[in-house]
Amino acid sequence: MDRLFEPGGGPGTESHSAAAAHVALAVNGMGTFSWDVASGVMQYDAGGLAVMGFRPGEFDGRLATLGERMVPSELPAVGKLVDRALRERSGFSLYFRVRHSGGRLQWTHTQGHIVRDEQNRPVRVIGIIRDASQELRAVDETEQLRQSLEDSHRPSDIVVHVSDALVPTVTVEDVADALTDSRLLERIGASSIILGMIDNGRMELVGSNGVHETLIQDFHLSRLSEPLPLTEAVRTREPVFVTNRLQFVTRYPALAPYLSKFPEAAAAVYLPLIAQDTPIGAVGLTYEGRASFPPDERAVLTALGKVIAQALQRALLYDQEHELAAGLQTAMLPGILPHVPGLHLATRYRPTRARGGIGGDWYDALTLPDGRIAVVVGDVQGHDVTAAAVMGQLRIALRAYAAEGHPPSTAMARASAFLAELDTDRFATCLLALIDPLTGLTSIVRAGHPEPVLRCLDGRCVWLDTPGGLPLGLTAPGGQVAYPVFETALEPGSTLVLCTDGLIEARAQDLDEGRARLLDALAAGPGPPDELADHLLDVMAAYTGEEDDVALLVLRRGRGKAAPAPRMEAVISPTDPDALRNARIALREALQSWSLEALGDTAELLACELATNALLHTDGSATLTARPVRHSGRGVRLAVSDTSTASPRRRAATEQSTSGRGVMLIEELATAWGVEPRGNGKTVWCELSLDLLQ
Repeated sequence: MDRLFEPGGGPGTESHSAAAAHVALAVNGMGTFSWDVASGVMQYDAGGLAVMGFRPGEFDGRLATLGERMVPSELPAVGKLVDRALRERSGFSLYFRVRHSGGRLQWTHTQGHIVRDEQNRPVRVIGIIRDASQELRAVDETEQLRQSLEDSHRPSDIVVHVSDALVPTVTVEDVADALTDSRLLERIGASSIILGMIDNGRMELVGSNGVHETLIQDFHLSRLSEPLPLTEAVRTREPVFVTNRLQFVTRYPALAPYLSKFPEAAAAVYLPLIAQDTPIGAVGLTYEGRASFPPDERAVLTALGKVIAQALQRALLYDQEHELAAGLQTAMLPGILPHVPGLHLATRYRPTRARGGIGGDWYDALTLPDGRIAVVVGDVQGHDVTAAAVMGQLRIALRAYAAEGHPPSTAMARASAFLAELDTDRFATCLLALIDPLTGLTSIVRAGHPEPVLRCLDGRCVWLDTPGGLPLGLTAPGGQVAYPVFETALEPGSTLVLCTDGLIEARAQDLDEGRARLLDALAAGPGPPDELADHLLDVMAAYTGEEDDVALLVLRRGRGKAAPAPRMEAVISPTDPDALRNARIALREALQSWSLEALGDTAELLACELATNALLHTDGSATLTARPVRHSGRGVRLAVSDTSTASPRRRAATEQSTSGRGVMLIEELATAWGVEPRGNGKTVWCELSLDLLQ
């Protein structure tokens, strides 16, 4: 939408599609506006100027000039809504009247969207303004009645009060809640209200307050052919006025058992809700101490039905759009989670309550050929169809890189390059964990994403302090994106929680507050992952208000007997002349205990090359580790960690050279090798397979 609001856009600069969009808006009595928050300058296109009653060149862009066209009594409420939207960085939707030439008042409706800068500060408001006079014509038609009636609950006030209550509503549930609010009933002088919607030839009761609540259970899904006041209003498309109990009994025998709960002196009106010549529901109002409805009041109540119908129709369209968006998002997520003995998984996706309800959050889990499981959560920037489409592509790419056997840091780096090549101007945050279900050994890489949370067997809950790299799709200085690896071991009975920021972030609240609340919710939550996932969503929704979509993955390691991870580790100090020899002896003994002694000679050679290279090019000690792997057959993984960030590189070595052959040997003898950045240095690793010896 931003392209419609580019300043200076004239016939020479505006694209054909944008021009067509402006024409379409103008034809439908709509226009666009752009408001620079810092300067206070307001700009309207031709359609927007027409809605506001300005001739070309008459509007000077000042808010004061704009205020002169509006009704003074409505300015404070409009300003309050806009100021709140800027503070909360949310959009707004409001109605107000504009005085055109000759003194004619016209209702207008405006919707605004807040554009924020990199520091999340509002810098611009863009939106659409339209002529709402036809929609709210009933309000204008009752102005004279409003002035002439002296009762404290004047009929004309009903439309105004109800219209004000319906302005902020978005969903059908919002409309039902607004109409059944006790304060609204008091303002309009009614004692009870009931709201029904048509659903497949039946009247579904979606909200009530007062004596009508007794009817919800027995008449929740009545057929439209049944003799009931709401269904009659829909069938006849005319308001139904009932002024005494005898009329109730005569016209609606099925309600006779319930009349004792209605006041002796009471009247009721049931209004059809018709939008675009299609009945969508009905609303009923009961008034105590009333024996009739004067003609002027009947006219106002008829207009009230039109106002409610318009709001309900918008809510229906939103709910349908939201359901479609949620279905699209869900379809892009994995349908079946892998079954891994020893691990219990639960995943949840909750769309945002914001308009559209679609975003780029996702989760994934897949079993690798060696029996380990890779779990992922991520979040693509934005809340639109593009974000969802990018999410789908990125999820598949990251799954492919992990399935190919790439180490977590390499898989993340490739995913970042993939997203950058999509040329979408979107970035994404991501967290990937690779877990061995037998040993609990877990490797975690993080790309600008919230850290994982661990609940230990003793109930202690902590955020894992994992180093992180840039979000996916962003290029680091020098073009080399580094994603450090964090390694830990999940103890039996412990639970790992991966989530997107929508679970912990709330508007106008410090992020640390959300992080602390999640720890408390996790500590108090149940044990089974499915129950725990629901618990976390429910507890945190009360804090965040569901303003962002959420992807959540809960992984719990079974309580079976812990299988210690087979692992050999040796520290090689440059000041200890026997350190390298002792490391070779420890490596050979470990290979024998793992029945991998056939790899002994090659493993010792490559381990020495890795360790020697680390000692020559760093100032501190090096740590040699070895562990068996099962990527493609049985093998061993060797790794040497040091405190230098410089990666090894292949050099040209002549026959007379005494060094420079280390990388060449690794490339020739290892089945795979690579470099993984760490928080305080790097790890160079390689793998050997028994299959190559056969």
